[in-house]
Amino acid sequence: MGLKVTALAESRLEKLKSSMSSKSRMKLWMIRITTSVLIWICLVQLTILGETWGPRVLKGWPPCPSHESAAVLAVKSSTEVSARVLPPKRVYRNNGYLMVSCNGGLNQMRSAICDMVAIARYLNVTLIVPELDKTSFWADPSEFQDIFDVDHFIMSLRDEVRILKELPPRLKRRVELGVTHTMAPISWSDISYYHNQILPLIQQYKVVHLNRTDARLANNGQPMEIQKLRCRVNFGALKFTPQIEELGRKVVRILRQEGPFMVLHLRYEMDMLAFSGCTQGCKQEEVEELTRMRYAYPWWKEKIINSDLKRRDGLCPLTPEETALTLRALDIDPSIQVYIAAGEIYGGERRMASLAAAYPNLVRKETLLESSELRFFQNHSSQMAALDYLVSLESDIFVPTYDGNMAKVVEGHRRYLGYKKTILLDRKHLVDLIDQHNAGSLTWDEFSTAVKEAHAERMGNPTKRLVIQDRPKEEDYFYSNPWECLEPSYEDELTSSSM
Repeated sequence: MGLKVTALAESRLEKLKSSMSSKSRMKLWMIRITTSVLIWICLVQLTILGETWGPRVLKGWPPCPSHESAAVLAVKSSTEVSARVLPPKRVYRNNGYLMVSCNGGLNQMRSAICDMVAIARYLNVTLIVPELDKTSFWADPSEFQDIFDVDHFIMSLRDEVRILKELPPRLKRRVELGVTHTMAPISWSDISYYHNQILPLIQQYKVVHLNRTDARLANNGQPMEIQKLRCRVNFGALKFTPQIEELGRKVVRILRQEGPFMVLHLRYEMDMLAFSGCTQGCKQEEVEELTRMRYAYPWWKEKIINSDLKRRDGLCPLTPEETALTLRALDIDPSIQVYIAAGEIYGGERRMASLAAAYPNLVRKETLLESSELRFFQNHSSQMAALDYLVSLESDIFVPTYDGNMAKVVEGHRRYLGYKKTILLDRKHLVDLIDQHNAGSLTWDEFSTAVKEAHAERMGNPTKRLVIQDRPKEEDYFYSNPWECLEPSYEDELTSSSM
């Protein structure tokens, strides 16, 4: 009897152990399944964040540096640290995606990017990082991230608009197959045009591609928040890459070691003269060469040009000889360093002789830096222009000889930095005075006095933009004088001066 009881007890004990073992295995499997689900959820969330946070989260280590020095890497590290203090992300219902292809040179594209950010914000759409022009006269193959700090651009604007480096995969495939709507918006359009005409297209096609962006948003009559956002992008979000920033600072340091310096934006390159048809002082063979070049580019619409008439109307860049006379008449110190922010001057030393005689301390980035420091920028005109842009902002005086895109955008940026001295030359008045002086009608003293009087109020002083109704090309450009964003504001100054 005792043996039966013992056997029964042992049997029950074995069943109990088996049951407990089965439950333990079940718990273990449940834990494993739960853990797997949690890990999967985390990976999905990180992938979503990766679209916005880029390389910081999922995309691994940064690529190996190609031509960054230790100093540049240190600058990049400090930039990333400062970028950790981020504005809160704006949450909004996304109406679709806006792709843009910029056209023109660096500064034309810069102002266009500012416009496109403001438009994307107003339409509540997602902006894809803009594509830069690679087919214009300069044929610069640079991508956005080769010139601008793309992560800073995205993150610094996250409280205004969502910006992605590329479309989500499904939409990207549609675009690659050509299933998208591409168009050029109307130039100088009011923001309401984008709301009434472009937004319905984005909602219909999900993705709209704007293939031209130059001067597509009006200078004036826009809501104040649009104007201020254009400024915020221009002066804050569009930082150059650490490599460009560091090299720009180096050029400025070298110049500062020798004293004050002036940046002369001497717009007298071959492409400028061919495009404008301005041939003052050129030899006959040079005139013919420039004419051939103008006809070689079909998108340069104007072909038959009267150079003398255009010059008298103030529509030609000043020649190096005219520039030398003007600077002397303005009593610019002949010993000052003059940094030439330009490409190769057409006519070379022959055309630069009078300017070099009047201002012997002429320098360029190519003479201040080692060739090894510039070799990665060669054949990248926009990156070279970015260096000139940085040096122009820091100069004691900035003098453009033509009112192109760089001249206008730098002028506005220098106003933003505290109305730094920018001499805005009245070319129409100047060429008339120069011709009178060269003909002997004006003595040097009379000529110099007249030039100073003509430019007394053209030094980058606070002023409002000139508005010309229905003629936006002839009025003041928004980016040359964004008075809505300047401190103190123009209205405040007017109020204080009238009290």
